[in-house]
Amino acid sequence: MSLHEADATRTTRGASSPRQPLPTGAWDTHAHVFGPFERYPLAADCRYQPPLAIAASHIAALDTAGFAHGVLVHASANGFDNRGVLDAIAAHPQRLAAIAVLPEDTSDAQLAAAVKAGVRGIRFTETGETMGAPKPTGTLGLDALERMAPRLRDFGLHANLWAHCRHVMEKRAMLQRCGVPLVFDHMGYFDVTRGSQDGCFSSFVDLVRGSDAWVKLTPSRVSKQRWNACDDVRPFHDALLQAAPNQMVWGSDWPYIAMDKDLPDLGTQIDLFDIWTPDAALRQKVFVANPRRLYER
Repeated sequence: MSLHEADATRTTRGASSPRQPLPTGAWDTHAHVFGPFERYPLAADCRYQPPLAIAASHIAALDTAGFAHGVLVHASANGFDNRGVLDAIAAHPQRLAAIAVLPEDTSDAQLAAAVKAGVRGIRFTETGETMGAPKPTGTLGLDALERMAPRLRDFGLHANLWAHCRHVMEKRAMLQRCGVPLVFDHMGYFDVTRGSQDGCFSSFVDLVRGSDAWVKLTPSRVSKQRWNACDDVRPFHDALLQAAPNQMVWGSDWPYIAMDKDLPDLGTQIDLFDIWTPDAALRQKVFVANPRRLYER
């Protein structure tokens, strides 16, 4: 490890331990890595400045919190250059899996190589105000998923979706026709201000309950409150767990892009889950059994 990497590891963002140790084999299913930027440069049209969060820092954060495994999600900051996540899982093949963002014209040979390297899904994003809004380099929309679905099926890949709940419901029929597992980032990215009885969220819960669909429980990204309280998210959290307890996984969203003014930490996020969800058997499902079914090969 270089001195540069060692310094970054010592200053790992938001690394802490939960009050109650995690169960053996626990997974954090949503994190990103960025940098060193001279090795993994940002895309020319990158819309934000990510923090320095190298692979060694991610491993240090997992160790501090007590996670055995992690899933790295490729972010648009690097465009279609997936080397950051691929190099990270190559260095830690027993601990890490990845969600990639690959161009639609990626060859079968390249897809096969990605799967062999530890890629378990392809990410699709629809977070604009309107469906199909212009996207930066390295971002695939839901229209791309419709075209790529047959190849995802062929290679055993799932579709990882970061999309507004309203866009998901607009495309519900198409998503169910795709015939691939659907994994939703940030709890389905609903509008918390509309309340958990909102028709859009209720339809989303119904979709998850009746499909091969999975949800990453990440309250901090949808809450309108301080991340370490998130009381406005709890009714949604409880509804999802009640509807589909075998399809819920947990994600930290480390290293917390654009959250510097109120930086989350791993341990307190886990503590919040434990306060809301004191059932030990459910904790085992969310942190161990469910992600193992989704990500292990």
